[in-house]
Amino acid sequence: MSMFGILAIVLLLLFLSAAIKVLREYERGVVFRLGRVINTKGPGLIIIIPIVDKLIRVSLRLVAMDVPPQDVITRDNVSVKVNAVIYFRVMDPNNAIIEVENYLFATSQLAQTTLRSVCGQSELDELLAEREKINTTLQEILDKHTDPWGIKVSNVEVKHIDLPTEMQRAMAKQAEAERERRAKVINAEGEHQAAAKLKLAAEMIQDFPYALQLRYLQTLREVSAENNSTTLFPIPIDLFKPFFRKD
Repeated sequence: MSMFGILAIVLLLLFLSAAIKVLREYERGVVFRLGRVINTKGPGLIIIIPIVDKLIRVSLRLVAMDVPPQDVITRDNVSVKVNAVIYFRVMDPNNAIIEVENYLFATSQLAQTTLRSVCGQSELDELLAEREKINTTLQEILDKHTDPWGIKVSNVEVKHIDLPTEMQRAMAKQAEAERERRAKVINAEGEHQAAAKLKLAAEMIQDFPYALQLRYLQTLREVSAENNSTTLFPIPIDLFKPFFRKD
């Protein structure tokens, strides 16, 4: 085979390697021909014109992007650090490439600024107790702003809220005081119920005097069973009244 034939084969192989592209199931290829978008291709085997066409691969898989911790001052002037994670996917590859220079970087920056803005408009108690509401607000705002880029934000989750040490101690004291308050309330309710029961018992004993004597004898039996030492109890004279009665 001549040198010309070998060179032709090499050039043909180079042309085919540059012209034939394989896109995975989750990929789409945005094809630019002389600077203009002509089509979105894939998945599978596609053929482009080398030098004339330029292929940019775009993944359609769900992306989980971590939002770095952001310094936030809440509406009640508490300084906290908040981080989150956002889940999104590319729905329109053409817009994701044409409308924004780098959709991953742009989405990350938008998420950071939105996180600071939304958390800054909320009080600390809202951030801690109504996290689901904060997540929904963040998701709606991000999805609205990324829609022109062909991106769908499906979920946003606030992961961690880092409180200052002084605030953590203050909240711990508040929680301890709340537990003590509940304990006192429960104890007071128990005393109230016990007093009500004692009142009922006193009224019953008043109607049936012999019930008091029976309770007295029962107490004597319990004490004698639990204590080995000698214990002296005064015996009420009421115990002997039935024997002094004349028939």
